[in-house]
Amino acid sequence: MNFENYQRATNYIKSKIGDISPKLAIVLGSGLGVLADEFEDLITIKYKDIPDFPVSTVSGHAGELLIGTISGVPIIAMNGRFHYYEGYNLDEVTFPIRVFRLLGITNLLLTNASGGINLDFQAGDFMVINDQLSFFAESALRGKNLDEFGTRFPSMSQIYDIDFSGKLFDIINKYTNRAQTGVYAYMKGPSYETPAEIKALRILGADAVGMSTVPEAITAKHCGMRVVGVSCITNMASGISSSLSIESSELSHEEVKETADKVKYTFKNIVKDYIQLFKVL
Repeated sequence: MNFENYQRATNYIKSKIGDISPKLAIVLGSGLGVLADEFEDLITIKYKDIPDFPVSTVSGHAGELLIGTISGVPIIAMNGRFHYYEGYNLDEVTFPIRVFRLLGITNLLLTNASGGINLDFQAGDFMVINDQLSFFAESALRGKNLDEFGTRFPSMSQIYDIDFSGKLFDIINKYTNRAQTGVYAYMKGPSYETPAEIKALRILGADAVGMSTVPEAITAKHCGMRVVGVSCITNMASGISSSLSIESSELSHEEVKETADKVKYTFKNIVKDYIQLFKVL
């Protein structure tokens, strides 16, 4: 992608939203699109209508930008994201993040559905991401650096903002009393991990695993954005069930969507409270 591609998409979105200046961008993971119900003065833009934008192909991802206000705060949200396993290259996977930055947005909330690795977790928990593992996959910054966004060799020593992550943790605890925090491991997918891979990830310090978020987080950090990430633990990862003496079963995307559906209203309340933090910014 060239800088002109990002500019073209940005200009198209600006032409549709007028003088709205979103304070926060949110990426909604599998089954978590219920937040769409909370928008006031909603403007919906289909991905397919935006120049150079990819189109989501995964069940549970609507494939549209949502722009409006929630509790008086102007927000833009991706109702459906893009994944490397769909066949996109990483420039396409992370394309919206750079567009958000060109729209003037400096705060990003990444959400996802993930598999639990930490033996203290259970399906339905929410984990605030404090770090990530991604050295199994190519970097989202591979290739010619776009100097308009950031430096060639950006530091990744603190990707996730400590202050806002802590505030999100407290909000989750208010609603669930089971707030978790931990390391998110990124795997390319689309197959779920083997028990041996999950065992290796646990040894390496991972608490949850999924197929998204990390390329977006790296790109946002490169752009100078403040990043916060939260995982909805929709299932225990492969091999974990047997470790907990729970009857083991084959993992499926339907299970992911089923658990996300059970906690969607809790998720909505958590995000609405988080959005309140941006009223004073």
